[in-house]
Amino acid sequence: MHEPTDSAAQGGPTKAPPRPAGTPSPVPLPHRWLALAVVTLASFLDNLDANAVTVVLPAIQRDLGAGFATAQWTLAGYALAYALFLITGGRLGDIYGRKRLFMTGVAGFTVASAVCGLAGAPEVLVAGRFAQGFMAALMVPQAVSVVVTMFHRDEWARAFAVLGAALSIGSVGGPLLGGTLTDLDVLGLGWRAIFLINVPLGLIALVMAARSMPESRSEQPPRLDLTGVALLTAASLGVMYPLIQGREAGWPAWMLVLVGAGAATFAVFVRQQGVRHRRDGSALVPPTLFRHRSTRVGLTVTLLVFSGVASFFLVLTYHLQTGLGWPVLKTALVTAAWPVGITATFQIAWKHGAGHRRTCVAAGSLLMGGGALWTLLAIWAAGDGQLAWPQLAAAELVMGCGMGLTTPVLTAVVLEDVPADDAGAGSGVLNAAIQFSSAAGVAVIAGLYFGQLGGEAGRHAGAGHSATVTAAVLWCNVAVFLLTTALSSQLPAGRGRKRSPAATGS
Repeated sequence: MHEPTDSAAQGGPTKAPPRPAGTPSPVPLPHRWLALAVVTLASFLDNLDANAVTVVLPAIQRDLGAGFATAQWTLAGYALAYALFLITGGRLGDIYGRKRLFMTGVAGFTVASAVCGLAGAPEVLVAGRFAQGFMAALMVPQAVSVVVTMFHRDEWARAFAVLGAALSIGSVGGPLLGGTLTDLDVLGLGWRAIFLINVPLGLIALVMAARSMPESRSEQPPRLDLTGVALLTAASLGVMYPLIQGREAGWPAWMLVLVGAGAATFAVFVRQQGVRHRRDGSALVPPTLFRHRSTRVGLTVTLLVFSGVASFFLVLTYHLQTGLGWPVLKTALVTAAWPVGITATFQIAWKHGAGHRRTCVAAGSLLMGGGALWTLLAIWAAGDGQLAWPQLAAAELVMGCGMGLTTPVLTAVVLEDVPADDAGAGSGVLNAAIQFSSAAGVAVIAGLYFGQLGGEAGRHAGAGHSATVTAAVLWCNVAVFLLTTALSSQLPAGRGRKRSPAATGS
């Protein structure tokens, strides 16, 4: 399950980010609300599509005759591509024009959605998902820029509230829409409808953008660190590919070598970033961000939280649909309780978390661990019998409440000591790191699950075998959340209310 990574997407109001360097305080433009509707629609499509995919993965796999690795790549590929190009996508908009990059991203996302919806082979679907993630990285960062450059500062709160509400609706509605379209088999399309619905909506967004959005770019455009992007891409794929494909390929020796090469490439990337920053300050990930303890500890805890989330819902979805034979919509009703829980508690953390950070993160992660434990015990106890969906939905609601308490506080901790001039880079790194950790969680924990499930034989072994495997693997997710609870004591103590920089990505 794709997790939105800005405050708006987590169910609360988005705080306005620092004005981009070289951008004058804007005079309100006549078509600004229409332009906001356009970028809101595009961000909504990204969030809706990402959250709808998880609940239909078993149906996709059956229809395409694919292996379990395809399911992992369908989630991890999107998150990985988004993470790799998110920071660069925002900077490209500053250099070449935000309207141009936004429309390029929307057009590419629309085409990639069509590729996913028409895919007749697993490889085509995975390629389409990578393309969707890349195009979303070009498209979504421009949404914040549109608000900052087209609206007067006094209107920012209302504009970001509209954007935040749309993203929250996408989080809740994604699983429900995916389940409904798949179960109703609209026009005989099944799961393909969740991708193909983006085509007409994307075309509408393009026409509206062409008519309502003025072009804007930074007066002091940043430099691109393409070498850094290339190194980070090589390092990430070098590690991620064996983690996902190694199990199905029988772990040949060359895959182990590839993991080592990926780790070595990452070390080269770290060194290159230091050299680039000292030379002209244009590093993709400025090393100065990690001088502050708040950033280091906060980012570590954030990575732990998100590494356990996407894999949890992937494992749960496969048990419910493959092990118990639940329909897609019934599964979606369970998973939709998660974003509802986030929305229910986000405001509490946003308003009171500044002075009670450790308490909020500890309580939130403990709720997440408790909800995950409740889920696995219910699955284990039911075995091959009936599993009551209200009980399962209640457990996911508890987990969502924990997430709502945790993530806004962690966002503030990571970014609070970042200088204003580096706020954009800091929030971009935070969002990218969240996507990386989600992809890594899918690769590792879901890989363990599929390995224990035992291929085709395990897939048809019955609910009892599935329950045993699912409960065993979900202990990993429980452990991740409990480790987060333990590390919450290392977070900096609260400092009272202060500026909370907003994340700039989706």
